Amino acid sequence: MSFDEKMIEAIAAAAAQAHLEFILIGNAAAALHDVPVLTKDVDLFVRYTPRNLEKIKAFGSLLGGSVSQPYDPISRMMRLVTDQVSVDFVFGLSSRRKFESVRSRALRIKLGHYEIKVASLEDIIAAKEAANRPKDRATLHVLKNTLRIKCALKEEQAKYGSLRLSRSRKR
Repeated sequence: MSFDEKMIEAIAAAAAQAHLEFILIGNAAAALHDVPVLTKDVDLFVRYTPRNLEKIKAFGSLLGGSVSQPYDPISRMMRLVTDQVSVDFVFGLSSRRKFESVRSRALRIKLGHYEIKVASLEDIIAAKEAANRPKDRATLHVLKNTLRIKCALKEEQAKYGSLRLSRSRKR
């Protein structure tokens, strides 16, 4: 397990203890889709509710960091900073896709004892396209190429899988 995966597992453990449901988004999510990208932080998509705001504070205490709203009043986004990681809590995506919609397409990945929801590559791309920030535009070509390759591989597997199936029926 890589350092990044261990850190995300620690985040998942704290979220489980705080009963905070999240979807991993951004470049950390893209990395779990095998996209060769780097990131300085971890972005979590959560619902904006008074109860979740309390859960975020509990989450921050569990990881030993401080939670702030660095862009208040421009953005409700919250940030947890610890000695090891920075976690951004995002309450809405630039693509305007709803939490439930993103969750329905999310990949579920097991890290240690925890299963985390990871936004689909399509949802990550849509959010970065809509945000249109220079740092997002810089990674879009890598994200799109990875998606294209994954789709082509899936088509090839389906094609050859059906060939194997038809051969086995003839025997």
